[in-house]
Amino acid sequence: MDGITDGARSSGANPGILSRERTIAGPQFNRWLVPTAALAIHLCIGMAYGFSVFWLPMSNEIANPPASCGDIGLMQALFTTTCNWSVSHVTYVFGIFIAMLGVSAAIWGAWLEHAGPRKAGFIAALCWGGGMIVGGIGVMMHQLWLVYLGAGVLGGVGQGLGYITPVSTLIKWFPDRRGMATGFAIMGYGGGAMIGAPLAVALMSHFSADGGTGVARTLITMGVIYAIVMSCGAFGFRVPPNGWKPRGWQPKEENGSAMITAGHVHLNRAWKTRQFWLIWAVLFLNVTAGIAVISMASPMLQEVFGGILVGVDDPNATLTEAQLAAVAAAAAGLVGLISLFNSLGRLFWASLSDKIGRKNTYYCFFVIGIVVYSLLPTWGHLGMAGLFVISICVILSMYGGGFATVPAYLADIFGTQMVGAIHGRLLTAWSAAGLVGPLIIGALRDAQLAAGIDQALVYDRTLYIMAGLLFVGLICNALVRPVHEDHHMSEEEVARERALQHDSGVAANADTAARGRFGLGGVLCWLGVGVPFLIGLYIAIAKAAALF
Repeated sequence: MDGITDGARSSGANPGILSRERTIAGPQFNRWLVPTAALAIHLCIGMAYGFSVFWLPMSNEIANPPASCGDIGLMQALFTTTCNWSVSHVTYVFGIFIAMLGVSAAIWGAWLEHAGPRKAGFIAALCWGGGMIVGGIGVMMHQLWLVYLGAGVLGGVGQGLGYITPVSTLIKWFPDRRGMATGFAIMGYGGGAMIGAPLAVALMSHFSADGGTGVARTLITMGVIYAIVMSCGAFGFRVPPNGWKPRGWQPKEENGSAMITAGHVHLNRAWKTRQFWLIWAVLFLNVTAGIAVISMASPMLQEVFGGILVGVDDPNATLTEAQLAAVAAAAAGLVGLISLFNSLGRLFWASLSDKIGRKNTYYCFFVIGIVVYSLLPTWGHLGMAGLFVISICVILSMYGGGFATVPAYLADIFGTQMVGAIHGRLLTAWSAAGLVGPLIIGALRDAQLAAGIDQALVYDRTLYIMAGLLFVGLICNALVRPVHEDHHMSEEEVARERALQHDSGVAANADTAARGRFGLGGVLCWLGVGVPFLIGLYIAIAKAAALF
């Protein structure tokens, strides 16, 4: 296969097909093929955002449960074969694999830097696809613990490895466009549900034609599909030889106030610096605020506006069944818009960060976010549903943009040598926000309802609190400074790290590597990931049309 250097072939004793040596790019490779490999992986693991389509069917797997089942607890639900699980029982799957995403990315991030993207991506494919298959078997056997173990734990490991696999590679291929490169890949994660959720609904409809819900066979089928697609992406990865840079590009000269370092910080030092924990807090607070909207958007739209969405201005009017259905359809349209802006915002904001800088981009997130969150209650009180929806779309674009911009932020601060491992360690902020955020938001809502606050007003205080969290994030971002040179790796340490990656002997190929044409192969690769994404985009826009 084209794209392997002679130096890589000669280094080592017959490196395996998954080894990093076998992925070092040759002269005919084109760097614009790498984002397609990244998208193939992220569009698959991005189905994490679409798993909610399974919750209700999974809670009705037993057609005629015995009357003795009642409201069973979690421990009984784990092992029962005769009683249905509740929706709350099955939604724990999402929390488990988001927690495992951060844990696995933190644990295996350093290993990934040495193993290379092909091996890490292939293992991610086996874990995510295999986890869905095991989860499907768990549904088929009606064993909730097996669903947790498969889709939750094993799938979560696949999520973590798959999420960080492209980051370091893309940043090294696009030193001139770090934000845009990572934005392309992480856009796929935001858009994965736009493709996966409709596919899951269609498969469940097909498999349920013979009776049952079709969830088990849908999970197994999608697991197989995802394992194959992600494996194709993994084998499509190439890494640049040491010293490679785009033709004609020169890095900017470093100065004392520059936010882009020319050095490299080792993972073991990076996570002990103040800068790491400030950026950790920045991501945690941005994600927590975004999750507030993601978790509340649909019920919030229905409860705040109600009949206004279908032209009924009287808040006390009793809606007909048809009007209630139209309100629910409008809320579903909002969910479609959330997926759309969550995805496209990742590419937009990350690309913008190449122009204005990563720190300034996060200033935009926090300043605009504070204003928009503070205005949401006002739009609700005034019955301005259009502005309310637009505001939520802006918030979700910045939520996704925060994920896409942070890898380039880390590369600017800590260098590119170990950015994948550092990014993996930082993703524990996402796990923490994914677990803590919904708990805080749900508790606030329940407490206000218990205190007798009107249903249309219960979100006001929560939204103001989210604006306050963003203000704290603004302060944390302002405190980020360049890492002192004392933390940089020495030339010997960098050489040792590169030797572990088996690329220390290919620097002579840096000037000739990856100068190939885009060609027909590039067109086909982009069509392979672009067509499904555009189909999902069309479906999301069609759903969103119900809002208008």
